[in-house]
Amino acid sequence: MDDLISDLPQSILESILTRLPIRDAVKTSILSRKWRYKWASITELVFDDECVSSSHDGNAVEQSLVKFITRSLFLHLGPIHKFQVSTCYLQSCPDIDQWILFLSRNSDVRELILKLGEDEWVRLPSCLFSCKKLTHLELSCCELDPPPQFKGFSCLRSLSLHRVLVAANEIENLIWNCPLLENLALSYLDDSLAITIRAPNLKYLYLEGDFTDIFLENTPLLLTLSVVMYMADDAAEHLELEQSSNCNFVKVLTRVPRLVSLAGRAYFAKYLSIGDDPGPLLITFDHLKIIELFEVSFEDIKEVLVLLRLITSSPNLEEFWISAGASTLPAEAPDCLDIWERECPVDWTFKQLKVVKMTDVNGIPHEMDLIKFLLGSSPVLKTMTISHSTYFKHDRMDMLIELLRFRRASSEAEIIFLQE
Repeated sequence: MDDLISDLPQSILESILTRLPIRDAVKTSILSRKWRYKWASITELVFDDECVSSSHDGNAVEQSLVKFITRSLFLHLGPIHKFQVSTCYLQSCPDIDQWILFLSRNSDVRELILKLGEDEWVRLPSCLFSCKKLTHLELSCCELDPPPQFKGFSCLRSLSLHRVLVAANEIENLIWNCPLLENLALSYLDDSLAITIRAPNLKYLYLEGDFTDIFLENTPLLLTLSVVMYMADDAAEHLELEQSSNCNFVKVLTRVPRLVSLAGRAYFAKYLSIGDDPGPLLITFDHLKIIELFEVSFEDIKEVLVLLRLITSSPNLEEFWISAGASTLPAEAPDCLDIWERECPVDWTFKQLKVVKMTDVNGIPHEMDLIKFLLGSSPVLKTMTISHSTYFKHDRMDMLIELLRFRRASSEAEIIFLQE
């Protein structure tokens, strides 16, 4: 019987082998003499904990994995376009330096992904910065120290750093010296980090961690911004005192005119509210279609103003998700309770808004005013889903009755009230 598979063109065989876990791809070497080194020319090498037999002895697994990766690189023939190691077993492993040195001498490596164990950081060798053709770099639990002569990755389009030890100025220089960068994710880098981002081609930005300040200085093409901002209450108060005259809302959001999607969690709404209220904005977010804001304090008039300014500057909004956050602030003065009537543009209409979802609702005045405003200003609204907080103190029936009294601009708008 003819061996039809073995006679397939090398490009097709390589495509098949690349789709196999590398452990299985290597095993094809025992099929026949013709297959002995076919796996050795695949251009994508992806290693994980499944490459070796599982064991309760972590050291044994680590040694087996290191041996398997080292041998695979030693026997490999031709270019390597992608190299990935995802494991919880490798910590301060000196062999990692040798692997990266090998890759730096293989000038065709395009994607480098290192997701290592979280017990300690692995200091990466300077030869990493010699991989000039990198288009995708993803590092986790590593330590970076770019050499003084490093001039950036001229081809890099995607950069992800998670729990990476690196100086703030080095991060900023790295981003600035990647002129084609389109996708950037930074998470858990360091405590109390203020960061400036200059990336003229950036389209997708994800930030998570203890950021004290964010400067989007040159990001005119940004489409998606997602921020999870952690901050202790005392740190937030200190920051508010320091920046009392600056407006974070203006500083961050008015420099991203093409934004399509905005998501903010934890202290992000609070961060945006720091500084003087700018009043009605001079720009509109004509491209903004999705807003997700979580843990907004409806008892903080400055956060309510941020919310109001944002949504009334987004005429083409299609989806709006928001959750209320806990607040220990005193109740608002009576003159603050009519803010929606005083501050909202006359005859404002959300011409594209179809979906609204509100969670952790407590039934306080500013929450109800927001619901009233959205229902009365959204002629194509399909669904508004409301779920109350576990600390809900008001009578649910009274809230439902009040909701039913609100005018609806859309005859098709359905209010879904979730009990739990």
